Amino acid sequence: MTDRNTPLATPADVAGLMDVQEGSVVSRTLVKNPGGSLTLFAFDAGEGLSEHETPHDAVVHVLQGSVEVTIAGDAHHVRMGEALHLPAAVPHALVAREALKFLLVMLRTG
Repeated sequence: MTDRNTPLATPADVAGLMDVQEGSVVSRTLVKNPGGSLTLFAFDAGEGLSEHETPHDAVVHVLQGSVEVTIAGDAHHVRMGEALHLPAAVPHALVAREALKFLLVMLRTG
């Protein structure tokens, strides 16, 4: 039996589930249920997602590399170990500044 405070996986363990692929954006859904989802993304340097919005709040947690996230026109540089909240219904875009792996947590409410 594991101690409740012992992590089941480290950030490095999760990042190791997927490789960055040259010139690509790849993703792997780890958890999906009515309450939300947890998706691992890997972007090559310079790759990204164009501006879009979602009906749900989300959190980007960077496991490796760094990313520029633009939220409603304001740029945020998010580095390994940092996280950023993406509010629902607000336009946002992402561009990897270097090889990048991050977890996207989608929070469905209501």
